[in-house]
Amino acid sequence: MTTYRIASRRHLLLLALTATLAPLAHAEDAYPNKPITLVVPYPAGGANDAVARLVGQKLGEQLKQTVIIDNRPGAGTTIAMASVAKAPADGYTLVLGSLASQAVSPHLYAKPGYEPTADFSPIGLIGIAPTVLIVAKDSPFNDVKSIVEAAKKKPGTMTYGSSGNGSPLHLAGELFKQSANVQINHIPYKGGSAHTMDLIGGRLDMIFDTTTSAMPMIKGDKVRALAVAAPARLPELPNVPTFAEAGYPQFEVNAWYALYAPAHTPNDIVVRLSGMLMKILKQPEVVEKLSGLAVRTSPSTSQELATFAQAELGKYGKLIRAGNIRID
Repeated sequence: MTTYRIASRRHLLLLALTATLAPLAHAEDAYPNKPITLVVPYPAGGANDAVARLVGQKLGEQLKQTVIIDNRPGAGTTIAMASVAKAPADGYTLVLGSLASQAVSPHLYAKPGYEPTADFSPIGLIGIAPTVLIVAKDSPFNDVKSIVEAAKKKPGTMTYGSSGNGSPLHLAGELFKQSANVQINHIPYKGGSAHTMDLIGGRLDMIFDTTTSAMPMIKGDKVRALAVAAPARLPELPNVPTFAEAGYPQFEVNAWYALYAPAHTPNDIVVRLSGMLMKILKQPEVVEKLSGLAVRTSPSTSQELATFAQAELGKYGKLIRAGNIRID
């Protein structure tokens, strides 16, 4: 009889413990059991927004849950990134990281409000948009060589425009100046499309733009592309040489897009999202749509993104310091 009582008590304890743990196990298995927010550090309508909406839609389909796009532009991406860095690390807040947020702004702002490596869990790289050198369609410059020759003949007289001090377009121009050893004046604009309008109007000599932004103008015959910073010629621009072909193999500045979560997000959630993202980026429909934005899909693991982003952070930090680049 005594043995029976002991066994019964043990059985009851096991039942109680199982009942206690069951809801926890069910909660973990149920992720996600509510909508996920994907924060975009840029306004609606641009390239970053388009990439985020496509990836968000496909993630939602895979997870069988709504993915809400939350545009939070401003202060060189730092407003959005700082808010995500402080968000609960539960897998319900994600952010579209980029060259600006992970490699540029942390060097430009004294207090960006976040640390690009320590404050985020990398999920995976989405894609890369090469830089393209564009000039007005009636420009006298037909190739990179003619630009370099003109710049060396009259140092400091030529101009290139960008969307602002410290922008990826600005950094591309500074890196080209270093690569070609030329002096070209930087003309910063306060965002928007004013710099491209001035290029088309002949008030700027050139712009180092992303293919994502420049492709509609190139296809619309409003500007001419002289070179792209890609390993090989782009299928969309088969007649445009690479910078390597033009004699500058060291010039490589690319916009890129990646998915992050707040630091300390559970590893099983990060691994699950990373695996889903890699599968999404191999879907023909996704490849085609991103290609239409001039973005080359680049599926990667969480660790591969971490290594890539760390290299970019070091590269642009060195460039910003060498060029004494400021945001004011």
